[in-house]
Amino acid sequence: MSFLPHQENPRTDGHMVVCGDDGLAHRLAAELREVYRRQVVLVVPVTEPQDHGAEPTAAIPAGQFSAGTGPPPREVPSPAPTREALRRARVESAAALALLYEDDETNLRAALAARRLNPGLRLVVRMYNRKLGDRLEELLDQAVLVTEPGVDRTVLDASTTVLSDADTAAPALVATAIADTRKVVQAGGLLLRAAERPAPGRGEVPDPGLCTLALLSSTTTDPAGAEGSDTSGAGGPDLLPDDRVVLASQGRGTIVLEAVRRAGPALPPRRLARRGAPLGEVFSARLRWALAGVVAAVLVLTGTTIALTDAGPVQAAYLTLLDLFSINDPALEEPTTRQVLQLLSGLAGLALLPLLVAGALEALGTFRAVGALRRPPRILSGHIVLLGLGKIGARVLARLREYDIPVVCVEQDPDARGIPLARDLGVPVILGDVTEDGVLDAARVHRADALLALTSSDTTNLEAVLAARTLHSGLRTVLRLYDDDFATAVYRTLRSAHPDAVTRSRSVSHLAAPAFAGAMMGRQILGAIPVERKVLLFAALLVAGHPQLEGRTVAESFRADSWRVLALDTADASARRPDLASTPLDGERSELLWNLHPGYVLQPRDRVVIAATRRGLAELLATGPQPASEPAAG
Repeated sequence: MSFLPHQENPRTDGHMVVCGDDGLAHRLAAELREVYRRQVVLVVPVTEPQDHGAEPTAAIPAGQFSAGTGPPPREVPSPAPTREALRRARVESAAALALLYEDDETNLRAALAARRLNPGLRLVVRMYNRKLGDRLEELLDQAVLVTEPGVDRTVLDASTTVLSDADTAAPALVATAIADTRKVVQAGGLLLRAAERPAPGRGEVPDPGLCTLALLSSTTTDPAGAEGSDTSGAGGPDLLPDDRVVLASQGRGTIVLEAVRRAGPALPPRRLARRGAPLGEVFSARLRWALAGVVAAVLVLTGTTIALTDAGPVQAAYLTLLDLFSINDPALEEPTTRQVLQLLSGLAGLALLPLLVAGALEALGTFRAVGALRRPPRILSGHIVLLGLGKIGARVLARLREYDIPVVCVEQDPDARGIPLARDLGVPVILGDVTEDGVLDAARVHRADALLALTSSDTTNLEAVLAARTLHSGLRTVLRLYDDDFATAVYRTLRSAHPDAVTRSRSVSHLAAPAFAGAMMGRQILGAIPVERKVLLFAALLVAGHPQLEGRTVAESFRADSWRVLALDTADASARRPDLASTPLDGERSELLWNLHPGYVLQPRDRVVIAATRRGLAELLATGPQPASEPAAG
């Protein structure tokens, strides 16, 4: 992800353009319209393909948005984000453009065309290939300089933000599946860890950690339907509560900011994989014992030759090996002792030949198996069963293995994106349809701790969870469900049928849309964590131009249910890293100061890290620095 100072195109009229071929585009358009009050132009294909790992689009039709938030987005139907389609969406005068197609190459081509049409356009690009995304900004600026050599370089100081919905959602999905309920926000090298803590008992004082980020629902610990969402009312989760509310809360769990640290770059998958099959896996125990017997026989024959003849140790060993491989002359003129030893060595050689052949066959079979998919061990237990190895499943698998959590994957498509990763990591994979009999049994789901159903089909995920619950009634399950009405029915049914089991539903687009929307508004979104069915955002912004922050103390700047200042970037303004979330260089220390004194006065030059609700961040952006030609939101 990259973030640079942005200068608006003087011709901009402030509208946002969203291009995509799946549900994330519609979700983002709704977020921009309902939360940030922006005019949106939506470029959608005439027919929307259902690729592997893509969220269904039928659940949210283009025109299905909340009432009372202005006119719905204007749609521009186009099978691809061509230059003509971008012109019809008025990209030349747009403030920002989001490219959300499933194909990285499609997004890259559209980004090049859009930047040539509007060099000052703020771009938010969805990229699965993170290496390509890291180089995208330089590539876009260079393309403009080549096609328009006379362009003003100051206009090119537009932000290009590369995000991945898979990377945004994977930590939340993993945190939901593991039992310790830790939630991790990780963007490059910045890692924020929050912990979900149960309600304290009578007389107990809860540990607030660095700060309390949220109070959980007071009605239930397993939210369903409207519970735990924005429409759950006073009984729902309370984001960024003040100290008075936290102290007055009784019987409510909390989410606290527990630790903040810098994390080094993630190891490449092959560093985590087996570096090669150990000797014990190449050759069977029976073969190794047989080979040891032949070696012992050779040593005994060598010692006997030394004792009964005049040969020295080296000569005796040499003669024994020659006889063993039947390449020595017959001992016709030699003493009887020598002849007997030659015959015994020949017999040992006859035993060695089949052992060599068996060893070669076993080694060949073992090394061929190293490149194949592993099967789950029969004694495996306490693992997580992961259904679906598409784009989202692959990212979740990598996260689970980073935490050293045992995983068994189930995937129907042998060419799915996550299959090579699973092979590299040595993770067992069951190839088959999860709805068929015996597939979940093969994944040892009856001895698993959790089930993550992340296929692109709601009905497949539901069918898999229902089948798994018949095998393991107390299994923790996490479903990737997209349609909200369908999720409500699923929650209520499963909670009634299995009241003691934990069931969670997560929508990838619901988790990713706030981060994409914040990036389109020109702020660096570090990440997001789910709080039941709400989302809490972490962002970095300059204090200058924000009257809610500038000249106020940290305590005075806090707005309950809206935002909280968490950290201060202490680096000099001229030496600041453009991207707080990037991995630090070797030997570089963190410049972020956490646990700020409540009396510290925020200066215009300061850059801070904040936790904010969606509407709180929208309010900050609406009152922040705005170009003269762009109307303020809200």
